[in-house]
Formats: sequence, structure tokens, C-alpha cells
Amino acid sequence: MTAKSYTNTSQQRLLKVLHALFSDVVMGLPPSAIAKAVAASPSVITRDLNNLRTAGWAERDEATGLWRLTPVLPRQAIKVQTAISRHEQRIDETRQRYTRNPD
Repeated sequence: MTAKSYTNTSQQRLLKVLHALFSDVVMGLPPSAIAKAVAASPSVITRDLNNLRTAGWAERDEATGLWRLTPVLPRQAIKVQTAISRHEQRIDETRQRYTRNPD
């Protein structure tokens, strides 16, 4: 029996598009630069970017034509950092509790 591959080329490409968009969250990127970074045709990138726009994860600056991430994904990254900090504090408190001199 052979193992099934659940990897989907379109989904993998979309993740690469997101990765490319993280490279400039302030100004954004032209679709041509995203296409080059992902090694995909401009028409495919246009479709991917429009799907990301529909999901609320990317936006196009109408004045410049550049694409950038919306705050949706960066906010998730901030949540990750907050959770890590919270757990670090708890680990430090636990460490102090175990290393204190007994009364």
C-alpha cells in the first residue's frame, strides 16, 4: 500500500505568497515581485492575491498597485509572542519556587 500525499500545490503556493508578503508589510509588493518569489505566472498570482483579499488577509493599495498583508496575520504573530511571554513568566515563577531555600 502506498502512502497518500495530502500536499496540494495550490495551497503550498498560497502559503509562499503569504511568506513573500511578510517581506514588506508597510509598502507592499508588486504582483510581479510576488510571482518571481513564488515562481508562478502573474495570472496565478492575481488569483491567489484575490483569494487572500477575499479572506481579509491581503489588500491592494489602489494608489500604488502594491499588495500587502492586512493586520489579520501580524496580529496572530503578536498573540504568539504574548503567549510565549506569559509562559516564560510562569516558568520563572516555578523555577524560583523550586530553588528557594527551605524555611
